[in-house]
Amino acid sequence: MAHLHPNRADDDQVFQKYLDRAIVDIHALGDDIGACGLCEHDGDLRVLGTGHPLADVMLVKWSPSSEELDHGVAFHGRAGEAVRRSVERLAIDPLDLYGTNCIKCSSRPTPCMQDRCPSWLLREVRIVEPKLLVVMGEESLDAVNALEVPDASRLEPRAGDVQRWTHACEAVFCPDIDDSLDRPASKQAFWRAFRAVGEWYAEKPPF
Repeated sequence: MAHLHPNRADDDQVFQKYLDRAIVDIHALGDDIGACGLCEHDGDLRVLGTGHPLADVMLVKWSPSSEELDHGVAFHGRAGEAVRRSVERLAIDPLDLYGTNCIKCSSRPTPCMQDRCPSWLLREVRIVEPKLLVVMGEESLDAVNALEVPDASRLEPRAGDVQRWTHACEAVFCPDIDDSLDRPASKQAFWRAFRAVGEWYAEKPPF
């Protein structure tokens, strides 16, 4: 379903119904992630997605940082602050973003990585229904390509290229942001690729 951007009273009511449903679904997903009994490490910490549940742009990276684990929120800390500064420069509305991790607990191997985490990511994609998926890092790219999304095309690791993913969603691949922040050359490569998100956003249709 295409997102509705209300410009009349009737559209506003329909949009609100979809938003209410998305909020309920996101909360239910958070409850399921929080109740996971397969993760017995990191003090049973979980990291949930953050942002607008019907965002046009969905950011996906591989696993949570220590800051994200401490606060339970994806893109909390250095990566989130770096993205925030960048979207401001690119004139992207931060309220039109949703960010998450493929892995909801830790980067160490656990049973849920193969079992529950992929299904949770798929649920997030189906709830948010983004128009642009920003995939950060090759591990994230492999995870997205493994999702059972109808009519999805296989995404390639072509940094900064806008690729068609499904009939309703495009995608941009970027290097892993967590691996890029401490190395100047890697940081420059990430932001060169991420600029494509700003270019896409500036040209996207209003609905």
